[in-house]
Amino acid sequence: MDEPKAGAHRTASVERTTKETDIRLSLDLDGTGAVDVETGVPFFDHMLDAFGRHGLFDLSVRAVGDIDVDAHHTVEDVGIVLGQAFSQALGDKRGIARFGSQFVPMDEALVLAACDVSGRGQLHYDVALPIEIIGTFDTTLAKEFFVALASNAGVTLHVRSFAGENAHHIIEAAFKAAGRALCAACAPNPRIEGLLPSTKGSL
Repeated sequence: MDEPKAGAHRTASVERTTKETDIRLSLDLDGTGAVDVETGVPFFDHMLDAFGRHGLFDLSVRAVGDIDVDAHHTVEDVGIVLGQAFSQALGDKRGIARFGSQFVPMDEALVLAACDVSGRGQLHYDVALPIEIIGTFDTTLAKEFFVALASNAGVTLHVRSFAGENAHHIIEAAFKAAGRALCAACAPNPRIEGLLPSTKGSL
């Protein structure tokens, strides 16, 4: 196999079709935050846009799901596919920073996201939301998205709110913080170029 060219972008394209959803997604970890998403769930599109733009990921998503039932399958399955794309784009994870964390304020809301590209996908989520519905969006689906993303990317992800009264602000701060934290964790670290940031020798 040829060695990656210097400056080559780490990209992945993933497709997933079930009886509930049909998803086409592309991801560039080394992008500029160019986002083009269409899931049929407007608030979720807004959150994915915030995630990609602030994480500096180029992200394209086309999702068709059974939103006549509700948005659960679409939101969760996009999380699955996005997590798989992160895993593919990261490859063997050599030379990455591995850890990343970010506090993001949004008006009265304050949210922390911290992550470890550990290979042990798991979510630890402590986000207090004052309402269950934003427009037509079930706010509990934010957690379902992050569960699917973390488990399929092989990332340990903590998302915790410290302040907030407006559910829109809190969830948007969470998506922005997760994007920024993942950007930092996935970034190449020139001091360990070619090496795995692990005492075990594998991630």
